[in-house]
Amino acid sequence: MAGAPSGMFANQPPGPPPPPGPPGGPGPAGLIPPPAGLRNPNNTLVDELEASFEACFASLVSQDYVNGTDQEEIRTGVDQCIQKFLDVARQTECFFLQKRLQLSVQKPEQVIKEDVSELRNELQRKEALIQKHLGKLRHWQQVLEDISVQHKKPAEVPQGPLAYLEQASANIPAPMKQT
Repeated sequence: MAGAPSGMFANQPPGPPPPPGPPGGPGPAGLIPPPAGLRNPNNTLVDELEASFEACFASLVSQDYVNGTDQEEIRTGVDQCIQKFLDVARQTECFFLQKRLQLSVQKPEQVIKEDVSELRNELQRKEALIQKHLGKLRHWQQVLEDISVQHKKPAEVPQGPLAYLEQASANIPAPMKQT
């Protein structure tokens, strides 16, 4: 997208009307339009999202809530702030999804380029993961080979009924002479 999305930022004309939502659904593209009078025409979705986030944060650290004794009132206020934030976040997400849909209709080659780029990045990530696992595999193969070599050395000792006894007695330290 070369320019800023229309309708989201101040001083820009709104884009084409959104596609109609499902039959019987609320508002365009399934969105519930904000109640009349609550939305300032100079505010954008980003401004509303920021303000609702700040309200959520403020409600959690407000002295009114800290000193308040009615837990149900506090919970209701926080829930309302969080719900408003979630509603504005959904509206913002819908806006970007609509712009993405418009882009895919107007410039399908751009979508294909992005998909190819994502696939290349995924292949590079998986190739790095394969190399990492190959390194670990080589390490453990070397460990197993070293263990195998160590187990072959005792087999070189002559076999016989007394061979084990001779080997065991060789490992016993000689008694120390007392002087």
